[in-house]
Amino acid sequence: MSNIEDLRADRERKIARLQELGMNPYPTKANITHSIVEVVDNFETLLAVAEDVIVGGRVMAFREHGAIAFMDVMDGTGKLQAFCSREEMGEESFSQLLEVLSTGDFVEVTGPTYLTKRGTNAILVKEWRVLSKALQNIPTEHFGIKDEEERYRKRYLDLLLDEETRDLFVKKALFWDTVRDFMKRHGFLEVDTPTLEVTTGGAEARPFVTHHNDFDMGVYLRISVGELWQKRLMAAGFPKTFEIGRAYRNEGSSPEHLQEFTNCEFYWAYADYQAGMKLVRELYIEIAEKVFGTTKFEARGHSFDLADGWREIDYVSEVEKQTGINVLTASEDDMRAKLTELGVQYEGENRERLTDTLWKYCRKNISGPAFLVNHPKLVAPLAKTRADGQTVELFQPIIAGSEVGKGYSELNDPIDQRQRFETQKQLLEAGDEEAMMPDWDFVEMLEYGMPPTCGFGFGERLFSFLAGKPIRETQLFPLMRPKHEASSERNVEISSE
Repeated sequence: MSNIEDLRADRERKIARLQELGMNPYPTKANITHSIVEVVDNFETLLAVAEDVIVGGRVMAFREHGAIAFMDVMDGTGKLQAFCSREEMGEESFSQLLEVLSTGDFVEVTGPTYLTKRGTNAILVKEWRVLSKALQNIPTEHFGIKDEEERYRKRYLDLLLDEETRDLFVKKALFWDTVRDFMKRHGFLEVDTPTLEVTTGGAEARPFVTHHNDFDMGVYLRISVGELWQKRLMAAGFPKTFEIGRAYRNEGSSPEHLQEFTNCEFYWAYADYQAGMKLVRELYIEIAEKVFGTTKFEARGHSFDLADGWREIDYVSEVEKQTGINVLTASEDDMRAKLTELGVQYEGENRERLTDTLWKYCRKNISGPAFLVNHPKLVAPLAKTRADGQTVELFQPIIAGSEVGKGYSELNDPIDQRQRFETQKQLLEAGDEEAMMPDWDFVEMLEYGMPPTCGFGFGERLFSFLAGKPIRETQLFPLMRPKHEASSERNVEISSE
């Protein structure tokens, strides 16, 4: 047998031994009186009263030294040593502990707080009980899991063994708590909008397609967090709404992109994009200070301070400055030639895709913080047109060479919106899978009237930038290809239904 099989067989023998001793290796209930952090924070007080406490957790390390043994127990709030001695526990209990316990097991220990001879805070164990017997051997905390795919596939072990990774997700929770608190303090109502849609409105991206069995029709997983739905709420008389939720885009992965992610979108009636810029700058600074304790960051080779003044960068002028191409007047042949000259790969031959690709080449040179403004009308089918008739009232926060949000003065002219949807329909029919699907019911809503509105959306890309991590690293459980044959077979069955 292999070492792994030997270890498993040893643990199975220990389970059998527990059962022989009349101990359930998987009891239903624990009798814990204190979390470990409560014991640690109140150690001196508990030491003075010398009363028993009951703590539980996973055994991260177990060391035997003759008549004594040490357990490092972790419960998710902290770690504490459990000091076991033959003298205190009695021969039978101590021997049984040594006989059946393994690292990785969940245990419950009872006893008073205790200061060891080396001055270590501990629990002096009087009684013990196995709460859950582990059949697999966990890696040591020192070495952890080095292989990236294995870390993602066994994220529970990665989180268990790596305190920095655990802290990352505590920060991510605080990130969204901060956003929610900010929006509510500023009078925004939290709402929920559909994640299954007949038409994927609100963004330009390739959607995931599924089937609604009861209605017997195809539906899409949403690619935005309720943009066209929240604008319907503006027409319904709600002055301020926001939603934090999941969005799905059936596109490629990169350090900045995932197929499933959390975003926030807000909509603010009677406000324009300039009011939105002011609010977003305030929000981003608050996130930085409350989640990361600073407004100064290093990310992707860029340095920036969110507390600085955020300059405005004109889309058309910036692209022309960096490439010599005016995206409003240049021919599509000139745009293709410039992209080829720059060595930039691009998908799609239409003017919208060429324009967007030229900008994406330019953005990597901007550290920020800044707002990109005055986008060409073609790339923003839901934004209000500026007086020049060629650009729109749109803004995007730029940091570390990338956009981390998008907002605009929402288009509320139903005639203009219908014409822009017709253009997007033509792009779709020409094979552009990322063009926006027209939503004619939305146009009908606009015919009833929607007030001037500012809308804005951003998501966990911002968190990953400020945390200095690829966005996949900031996912608790990134999507992985099936590893086991049973999973693969099930995947084939689903895809063939």
